[in-house]
Amino acid sequence: MEKKADRRFYLKHFKAISHAISTYEDLNKLMKHLAEGTGRTFKAKGCCIMLFDEIERRLIHMASYGVSEVYLDKGPLFINDEDSAFSTGQPVFIEDMRNDPRVQYPEAASEEGIVSMLSIPIKCRKAIVGILRIYYGEPWMLHEEDIDSLCVLTGLLGLVIDNSGLRNFQLKVMDALDSLPPRMLEG
Repeated sequence: MEKKADRRFYLKHFKAISHAISTYEDLNKLMKHLAEGTGRTFKAKGCCIMLFDEIERRLIHMASYGVSEVYLDKGPLFINDEDSAFSTGQPVFIEDMRNDPRVQYPEAASEEGIVSMLSIPIKCRKAIVGILRIYYGEPWMLHEEDIDSLCVLTGLLGLVIDNSGLRNFQLKVMDALDSLPPRMLEG
């Protein structure tokens, strides 16, 4: 008899995280709480949220839970794998981090005790703005509804990230306008 994956993410979790995404004022605090909540909900070794730096063309660590600073500082994560969640825009599950050619730092994963990883793209409209990664220290079976729920939540997070960037831009424009002499603001 084939073993089925246990469901880990239920409506109560979805509602709590959706509420947090829609109400947090501080984006950094939101990402820290999402990383911790996701790691705890899925009973994972850890969780990490990384955002895409369009200028450097790499992922930048923003928040994590259960993963050491040594692992997080292992080196830059460049976007160059056509099979990655970032490139495909689809969730990617890596069952064995030590023996998968898509893994950039397999030795670091092994030293950290990470066996498998789920990567889910954080999207805003059609753009991929980051990645949510869930790390496991043992073999893991995924439930499709859990993956679907996480995809919806990372889509909401993507909108919040995009809106935060627009809000920051608007504030800078308003500050620049405030510094202009009044004669330049007339007609």
